[in-house]
Amino acid sequence: MNIRKARKEDLPQVMEIIRMAQQSFREQGINQWQDGYPNEAIILQDMEKKQSYVAQEKELLVGTAVISMEKEQSYEKIEKGTWLTERDADYLVIHRIATRNGCKRKGIAGAFLEEAGRKALEQQAGSIRIDTHPDNQIMQSWLKRHGFVYCGWIWLASGDLRYAYEKLL
Repeated sequence: MNIRKARKEDLPQVMEIIRMAQQSFREQGINQWQDGYPNEAIILQDMEKKQSYVAQEKELLVGTAVISMEKEQSYEKIEKGTWLTERDADYLVIHRIATRNGCKRKGIAGAFLEEAGRKALEQQAGSIRIDTHPDNQIMQSWLKRHGFVYCGWIWLASGDLRYAYEKLL
């Protein structure tokens, strides 16, 4: 498996993976990504910013994620807890991580996490931050297994609640 930056020609497969994740959330009763988010425009913006990544096996894309050093505005205020690092600390963010159906539990998300760790260390960031829907128990469990610590609640610009996690490097 190869982790690389996404290219515009990857968009159809990336969106296919996103739609699979949306359907999976729907089937689990999780109200995450059920409002048309993320759409092609958002994914293209991620690509233009050079922060969209894909996992590729032969010609098939098996996963997608955003790995970004941009400060996340919704992380400025945290409730019911605190971040592990200081407010002005440099951190890397993982967003919009999804795996193709039939490829789950094969280390794809872990490979994105390893890539994020390398990028964070290159940029001298002290941690990785990520958030997830309160009902997304699978992701919360995965985060804990991979060394992330639950830090509290954050609110997205849309007003949606998310659970915030951070991993020190």
